[in-house]
Amino acid sequence: MKKSRHEKIMELVEEYDIETQEELADFLQKAGYPVTQATVSRDIRELQLLKVSTGGGHQKYVLMQEQQDTRFSDRYVRVLKEGFVSMDAAQQLLVIHTVSGMAMAVAAALDDMKLHEILGSIAGDDTIFVATRSNEDALEVMRRIKEAL
Repeated sequence: MKKSRHEKIMELVEEYDIETQEELADFLQKAGYPVTQATVSRDIRELQLLKVSTGGGHQKYVLMQEQQDTRFSDRYVRVLKEGFVSMDAAQQLLVIHTVSGMAMAVAAALDDMKLHEILGSIAGDDTIFVATRSNEDALEVMRRIKEAL
């Protein structure tokens, strides 16, 4: 059931501009998949869907394309540029502010950068906390993000 649902989700996000988890849940329910918002949220994480800006203040979910040829894929740099607002360091912790609803996409972009200084990150709606190994690593990650922007 899960594999079938994941396939349907990928089909839906390619065919429609789906902005919210609730919208995706509605599409799935109409297609015969009884889902909850929590299930849809897990599916989005597992499928590594990203939210990207479509202009006019709207966003949509898209499939993350694996690009192993480049270290910083153009797609993620674009997501980083579109969603990034500001960042600051507090010792080993970076606090990154994004456009509302873009924190998960920007966090995925940071994950794609595969910076060894980053231990992990937590993304909310418009804020990301990034844990680094040291104060110096936090400053290095900030430098690398600014360079990518």
